[in-house]
Amino acid sequence: MELKSDLKILVVDDMGTMRKIIKKMLVQLGFNNIHEAQDGSEAWPMIQSHLEEGTPFEFVISDWNMPGMTGIELLKHVRSTDEIHGLPFLMVTAEAEQSNVVTAVQSGVNNYVVKPFSAQTLKEKINTIFASKK
Repeated sequence: MELKSDLKILVVDDMGTMRKIIKKMLVQLGFNNIHEAQDGSEAWPMIQSHLEEGTPFEFVISDWNMPGMTGIELLKHVRSTDEIHGLPFLMVTAEAEQSNVVTAVQSGVNNYVVKPFSAQTLKEKINTIFASKK
């Protein structure tokens, strides 16, 4: 399945290096409409303002562990907002513990990837998320 290159993606990670890596992978995969936030407390107002402007994000890739607002807290905000409760959400984390996976799934995450990961793994996760949206 081919996703549109201008899919509006928000990458949320407190590490600038990790945002750059994910953004580079997304560009390699053919995406060109990529926005960044340092943590959930920066991302949430961005998500809200883009929604109000009628140009909502179409996909969120978020780190789990961040100061301010964690990825799980951001996910819960998204899932509790009617207009965007189905927004595709990929959680990125260094935590591979089963209990964390369960927490993310119970919170409504669409998929989950453990650092470090390759562009191919990212592509597979994205394809899985969007295949299930059809």
